[in-house]
Amino acid sequence: MIRGWIAIYYRELLIIKRRLSRMLPSMAVSPLLYMIAFGYAVGKDMTVDGYPYMAFLLPGLAAMSSMTQAFAIASEINIARFYWHIFEEFQAAPISRAAYVLGETAAGMTRAMMSVCVILIMGFFFGITLSYNLFFWLAILLNSFVFASLAVGLAMLVKSHADQAMVTNFVITPMAFLGGTFFPVDRLPDWAQYILQFLPLTHASDAARASAFGKTPDITSYIILAAVGILFFSMAFFCVNRAKK
Repeated sequence: MIRGWIAIYYRELLIIKRRLSRMLPSMAVSPLLYMIAFGYAVGKDMTVDGYPYMAFLLPGLAAMSSMTQAFAIASEINIARFYWHIFEEFQAAPISRAAYVLGETAAGMTRAMMSVCVILIMGFFFGITLSYNLFFWLAILLNSFVFASLAVGLAMLVKSHADQAMVTNFVITPMAFLGGTFFPVDRLPDWAQYILQFLPLTHASDAARASAFGKTPDITSYIILAAVGILFFSMAFFCVNRAKK
């Protein structure tokens, strides 16, 4: 299994290396627009819980980007399945299902961590100084694990790129705007707050933001992210298992 998942992961790293000069700018475009539009045009003179709005926004953008970039591994898997038939080669190779899931999940997490580093570098040039400590990176890492695992599982279920786009529109996009990225969740009605507590991104944003502000994050958020990540990883294993039959 060890050699198997490393082979899967190494293949994805080679793809990243080949596309790196295009990937990094693409990872920066959306966060940069959000910083300009929301951070300056809308929230230049705003404060949230005593912090400048830009400082409030940055950890949320980091959590959101880790979600979207981790989930983007699903598109790479679909391209490999539908056009290059790489998945069929994995089926014929002596690679276990767990190794395949682990390798692709690790690749998604790597993309996510790269995108977060891009955002933090941009934040530095915008003059945003926060505490990027161990708890901050743990929240980002767990969030990446959640959505990379979800991506691998759903990539085995969709039948076309249109299906993949529909999943993104119904799953990822709503979370990006409602998961505490751009505004505090506690500003919403109680019933909405209750619903949003079921979204992994809500907990990732809360934990990343609290740790970035030098506060002690709620350990419950980390437990929930870890539990959901394990659930989605198990689901991905099940979906790969079905796809191999």
